[in-house]
Amino acid sequence: MEAAILFILVLGFLFLGVPIAISLGLSSVLAIVFFSTDSLSSVALQLFTASQNYTLLAIPFFILASAFMSTGGVARRIIRFAIACVGHLRGGLAIAAVFSCMLFAALSGSSPATVVAIGTIAIAGMREVGYTKDFAAGVIANAGTLGILIPPSIVMVVYSAATDVSVGRMFLAGVIPGLVAGLMLMAAIYINARIKNMPKQPFAGFGEILSAGAEAGFGLLLIVIILGGIYGGIFTPTEAAAVAAVYAFLIAIFIYRDMGPLKDVPMRKDGESIPSAIFRNVWLTIVYFLPGCFHADTKKVLTDAAKTTIMLMFIIVNALLFAHVLTSERIPQAITDWMIGAGFNWFTFLIAVNILLLLGGQFMEPSGLLLIVAPVVFPIAMELGVDPVHLGIIMVVNMEIGMITPPIGLNLFVTSGITGMSLVQVVRAALPFVMILFLFLILVTYIPAMSTWLPYSLMGPEIITNR
Repeated sequence: MEAAILFILVLGFLFLGVPIAISLGLSSVLAIVFFSTDSLSSVALQLFTASQNYTLLAIPFFILASAFMSTGGVARRIIRFAIACVGHLRGGLAIAAVFSCMLFAALSGSSPATVVAIGTIAIAGMREVGYTKDFAAGVIANAGTLGILIPPSIVMVVYSAATDVSVGRMFLAGVIPGLVAGLMLMAAIYINARIKNMPKQPFAGFGEILSAGAEAGFGLLLIVIILGGIYGGIFTPTEAAAVAAVYAFLIAIFIYRDMGPLKDVPMRKDGESIPSAIFRNVWLTIVYFLPGCFHADTKKVLTDAAKTTIMLMFIIVNALLFAHVLTSERIPQAITDWMIGAGFNWFTFLIAVNILLLLGGQFMEPSGLLLIVAPVVFPIAMELGVDPVHLGIIMVVNMEIGMITPPIGLNLFVTSGITGMSLVQVVRAALPFVMILFLFLILVTYIPAMSTWLPYSLMGPEIITNR
């Protein structure tokens, strides 16, 4: 009875247009006041406990790193490198766009940021060489979803915070599925390009590959710093996020210089010797370090990142309060008993989870939906023998598809904004590639080794003690 009332309250508030965070928090408080034996003081205790969650501290730093990388010229250099590598293939510019999204996803951890950063440049480039606007928009809308699958991923951090699963294992678990999803999209583009005789670029040569790789190298080094630092035992995922934010600031302001007080100041002047250029740039970095910290561009990035962080953390705190009510009323245990009594096994349970998340993803933001569903399905999955890391990747892939399905698919709105196309046009453009991601979801769901082999080979199995 309490479970039904709680979910009715949440859904009722959502359909009335109440923000997700308030819907979750207000429903939880009302359930405690009127239907629970739990004390209202548990609300304050739970909010305090949530604010002490060390794992959640990684989120604002990853958001800040993503913000600097999105505005600091990294995307343009990554696209140049991708085109140099694969642009000579049939449909190569579209394949390069997917490759660019994969690389940028490993820097940003955010799907909308990936769509904006890569899409604003790649879509215009594809249009110039003869691709249709619909095709270009469909490629970017779908490839942008890799932002939450390829590590580091903000959504994976949210899942880890909600379930106490290792962030490091989740990041490793996303590597192989992320590569497979990207390759499946590339293969679909290549086959389509061969059939429709789409344009290709002339081979740029190995010199261009090396030159573009060197230029993009400072940005791509962030991948090595984050993942190498975590798995090399140098720092925790939260510390890696902080290091990433500082590194992204330094790269954007003092290396690439697409923003800040040194904007458009070249790293090396014509005829300048390398030692002289190094000395001059070190001196400029020292002189302009404090001005760079307080520059208008830096303030704007910090403000945008803070707004996103506050919004997301407010949702998370209220969702953790919602999870507390679920646990105190033993709602997941009741659902588990019912499903086992009804004859569910791990195979049919995962079908039910996919259907639930696919439907929910059409109406809700990924982090909010995951925080509502994870506390319910996680104990059931553990009871039925589903691996916790495997379950996390399944949920993330469902969130990917939710971001490109109407009516609330965030990537659809972002793509519509950067292309000027109507939402209906973007939905039609994205639909063929969504079918590829559905096929990928089936593979991820029923081939657990795709998610578990790499993290468990390097870090050992995940041990859950708080079922």
